[in-house]
Amino acid sequence: MKPIALIFLLLPVLRVFAQSDEPMMISRAGAPATIADAEFPALKDSLDRALERNDNLTAARLLSRMGNQCYHLGYYPQALDYHLQAGKLYRKEKQWQLLADNLNDIGTLYYYNRQPQLARRQYDEALGLYRQAGNSNGMAQTNGRIGHLYEKQQHYDSAYFYQHKALEIFSHTDNRTGMAKIYENLGSIHEDLAQYDTAYRYFRQALELNLQNGDRPATIEIYNNLGDILRKTGKYQESLAYSRNALDLALETREEYQLSSAYRDIAKAYNLLGRNDSAFYYLELSRENLLTIYSRESSKQLSILQTMYDTGKKDLEIVNLKNTRKTAIALVIGALLLAALGVLIISRQRLKIRNAALLRMQEQQQFRTRTELLQMQEQNLKQELEVRSKVLGTHTLHIIQKNQLLEEIHLKLEEMVKDDRRDQKKQLKQLQQLIHQNFNHDQHWDEFRSIFEQIHQSFFDKLKQYCATLTANDLRLVALLKMNLSSNDIAILLGISQDSLRVVRYRLRKKLNLRQGESLSIFIQSL
Repeated sequence: MKPIALIFLLLPVLRVFAQSDEPMMISRAGAPATIADAEFPALKDSLDRALERNDNLTAARLLSRMGNQCYHLGYYPQALDYHLQAGKLYRKEKQWQLLADNLNDIGTLYYYNRQPQLARRQYDEALGLYRQAGNSNGMAQTNGRIGHLYEKQQHYDSAYFYQHKALEIFSHTDNRTGMAKIYENLGSIHEDLAQYDTAYRYFRQALELNLQNGDRPATIEIYNNLGDILRKTGKYQESLAYSRNALDLALETREEYQLSSAYRDIAKAYNLLGRNDSAFYYLELSRENLLTIYSRESSKQLSILQTMYDTGKKDLEIVNLKNTRKTAIALVIGALLLAALGVLIISRQRLKIRNAALLRMQEQQQFRTRTELLQMQEQNLKQELEVRSKVLGTHTLHIIQKNQLLEEIHLKLEEMVKDDRRDQKKQLKQLQQLIHQNFNHDQHWDEFRSIFEQIHQSFFDKLKQYCATLTANDLRLVALLKMNLSSNDIAILLGISQDSLRVVRYRLRKKLNLRQGESLSIFIQSL
């Protein structure tokens, strides 16, 4: 394996830090490095003061902002806890539109915690609140989130339906920012379905609106999406142009997540063009940028943890001043909380591992069950085919015996006709004619053909590709030849002489356009 190929095997790992998969109107890209460092402790202090003076609305707003901080750093359980606290306060103060906004954030967090049903409940409640307030943009945003949820569950019809509902509302209110995001979501749906032409068209519409709106971060993301589409359709040079546009704009706006994506997309295009030196160069730039982001995000996380620790420490000091006897207990509680946090993190990892192992076991069991079922079906089909072959042989033997009997009766009647007793001649001739007509008209022929077609499926369809004008008698002759019956048995079954059989075979060869010397029986067996 080439070195560049090994590097591209690492792309899924690098994408963990660069991939943006948030529902509409939510983005991590471009968050300044100082936000969490400076803002979170200030938010916590402000929250404490708001709670002390019973200012529930301010406290709810602060909790929502703290939840967003934890969300952007990947602390989804803590973020969910803050948003749930904010939701209770919004309900208490009857701030319905703020509650609806908060419910959308809660739905997003449930989605990231792999609880899509709970996420959908929050979105439905938010949608109802927006509808009561007549907030069209809120309704459109929520429909877009529901569509995004269905897309990630691969329910593309439902995703398409809700995205179009959102687009209709945004178009009615002339909200071009919202329209651009919906076009991007629609492009993502068609990209998942490998409908690249339609996906490209939607991404282009999103790009035009973002350029008109001057939304530079969103424009970068669309450039990257267009580059992906062109690269997937083999247009590597054209994809490079879009990826370079994304790179230039990301450098201007210092959008570091998008910058890493642009570097990575350029590396992919160069790799597909066979220019692995350039691919390695840009992939290395992407990796270095991601490491820088990861290092900065780690410092943010440490800052938040330090704030939480300092808050706990401050509370402990206050308790210490009030009651020195409870100091030891408070320290133990703090240690237990830290230990519980560690245990929680470890248990979550173990749970993930156990769930993954259980899922693999279930998949293996399902595979074995399907394999056994297929084997049973195959065995049943073989047995059914054997039974039908025996039935076909029985029917054929019955027809041969019947026609032999009729032939004997026919010969005896001929002898009787030659007798001089004229009073019997008329009746005997009529009986002889009736028996002769009965040679080729019997219900057993219909049963024979039905069973024959079950055993030799689509045989007659293939035969009619060579000649569409074959008669019923032609098809009977072909079926008997397919069964490898002798000419004598075929003549008896058809109720004709050997000479007539040769004529019928000759006519059949002409209809099938067989060359001179080509065997009719071999041709039929080959179908």
